[in-house]
Amino acid sequence: MTFWRSVVRFQAEKIAPTLAARNTLGVALPLAAGVVLGSVPAALITTIGALNVSYSDSYEPYIQRARRMLATSVLGGLAVFAGALCGHHNGLAVLAAGAWGFAAGLLVALSTAAADLGVITLVTLVVFTARPLPLKEAVLSGSLALAGGLFQTVLALAFWPVRRYVPERRALAGLYSELSRAAASPLQVFEAPPASAQSTQAQAALATLGDFSIDAERYRLLLSQAERARLTLFSLARLRIRIERESPASPERALLDRYLAAASRILKFISGALLEGQLTAAPPAELEVLQVLTDDLRPQPEALSDPSQWTATLKDASFQMDALTGQMRSAIDLAVAAAPAGVAAFALRELRKPWRLRIHGTLATLRANLSLQSAACRHAARLSVCVALGDAFARSFELRRSYWLPMTIAIVLKPDFSATFSRGVLRLAGTFAGLIFATALFQVLPAAPGAEVAAVIALVFVMRCWGPANYGILATAVTGLVVLLVAMSGVSPNDVIAARGLNTTLGGVVALLAYWLWPTWERNQAPEIMACMLDAYRDYFRAIRDSYFTPEDSHESPLDRARQAARLARSNLEASLERLSAEPGASAKIAGVLGGMLASSHRLIHAIMALEAGLSSTRPAPAREAFRRFANDVELTLYYLAQGLRGSPLTQAELPDLREDHRQLANSGDSLAERYALVNVETDRITNSLNMLSEELLRWLANPPNKSL
Repeated sequence: MTFWRSVVRFQAEKIAPTLAARNTLGVALPLAAGVVLGSVPAALITTIGALNVSYSDSYEPYIQRARRMLATSVLGGLAVFAGALCGHHNGLAVLAAGAWGFAAGLLVALSTAAADLGVITLVTLVVFTARPLPLKEAVLSGSLALAGGLFQTVLALAFWPVRRYVPERRALAGLYSELSRAAASPLQVFEAPPASAQSTQAQAALATLGDFSIDAERYRLLLSQAERARLTLFSLARLRIRIERESPASPERALLDRYLAAASRILKFISGALLEGQLTAAPPAELEVLQVLTDDLRPQPEALSDPSQWTATLKDASFQMDALTGQMRSAIDLAVAAAPAGVAAFALRELRKPWRLRIHGTLATLRANLSLQSAACRHAARLSVCVALGDAFARSFELRRSYWLPMTIAIVLKPDFSATFSRGVLRLAGTFAGLIFATALFQVLPAAPGAEVAAVIALVFVMRCWGPANYGILATAVTGLVVLLVAMSGVSPNDVIAARGLNTTLGGVVALLAYWLWPTWERNQAPEIMACMLDAYRDYFRAIRDSYFTPEDSHESPLDRARQAARLARSNLEASLERLSAEPGASAKIAGVLGGMLASSHRLIHAIMALEAGLSSTRPAPAREAFRRFANDVELTLYYLAQGLRGSPLTQAELPDLREDHRQLANSGDSLAERYALVNVETDRITNSLNMLSEELLRWLANPPNKSL
């Protein structure tokens, strides 16, 4: 049922009328100009270039949008040129399609955007191998496709000078809005830390900000303040739980609730100001409320019934409230005015990596995935072989419009089962719906170029506006659109419709058959993805441990990198489990076990983040030897658990006794010291979550859920 829901799902939030309008304009203008000037063949190639690049358009930051669309334009033009040349020889055409297919498949190791770029250019190559051209005309065709793509890119970037930071403001507004919601809501220990997804989106939105003007630095600093506020809010929420557990009716808990509500209102104001783009001064009363409430919570040991138990908690809470009040004041200043005098120094720290290093990182990632142990490499090999075989089959039997067969394979075949089969089903259904629509359209459409251009405009708008919400709508609109474009080149619509139906059916069957013969099941990948997450958590915990042991050194950069890697690994696992739930044949038990382990890992990452927050919120104190022993055993436990998920034998006797380690830690040092008190509490939570995770994994190993598959 979950799989079929994914097939018919309509994601209304992906409807994009503004984007569709500019993409339609980018396609319509070259086509209309060609019709008016009597140069329809050249106009069609330019239109195809613009159409291909429209798939790379988005609402993302302009610099990211520009780079992706320019890359698609260049590679699209190259694909047209290479396809037109290779099409003279069947063997060379099949070889080129297979090689390009492998490269396109391997790009899934980099990102979804890179994978989409690979598929778009692969389809373009396959289409133009069907119409071989002499060298001069091949160069001209490639140049026309490039020109169409560049024209589409110019339209997408037209408002860059006027609305330069709208995407960045939108991403930051989403982050501050989610922080506002988190501040007003109770902490849920079995859920991911608050605002994780919004933080990742904002990081990505600002990662490629290309200039270092005062405005640009203001947005970077706003992101930095949001990250600091996120950790502080997290710590305050944990402290509130501790206070409520020890004394539910205490006035301190009520005071902290009022403080968090006021902080929520300020964060909501910042979000609204960023979203509207009209930065006005915040009501000073809200900041005054934060300061008053912070002063009211100053610990008064003589008024407490048990100072040894409460003093450290109240001091920690008041420190965190002081920190958050300062962060709110700074965030408002940044949202209202230009960045402070320290912008230049910040710019030096935040400079992007040199292009050479980024290329090196990309190549290193691709090189690391050149192994059949990699899902990306297996997908690349499967795509390459299927596209080459499909192209060879179509050419051998001299099928009309034979390029539709390998093109359908390229579009349908994805790295995971759910996406492949849902796309396959929708592709076939959408194709036949589109063919029926195109047949009816030609019956009523006037035999005039203007009518055909108008129909193309309507279909492009439907495809780009509602297509992202459901792949079936996209496939239907694309089918009708291609039939129209091919008919405008002088080919009989009836021939186009019949050939499209036959080749699309064959291509869809080949793609589904290939996945059935050589599947990449999510249930087989999920344990390794979880193991990678535990490895990332181990690296993050080690960075925090080192910060406690050597406080005199700067650990800011290693901590940032480790935290981001841990967040990415957790997001990958959550996405994997979502795909697993939609995978036919996947046992509900395996999804349930992995879901339970993910919930336990959320408890672990909550405690680890609280330790990081304690680095700045508590007074430095010498690290205890018992903490060193505990930290080493935590790392060892995470290592064993990750290896167990990878298939290594594991027993309870091999795991360190974290509870005994924690008992010795809690009994060492001065329990009234703020840092020691914080470490004692959070290491207890780490112990509980890791022990729970260990028990779940040992049950997994004793009775693997996949035995029932």
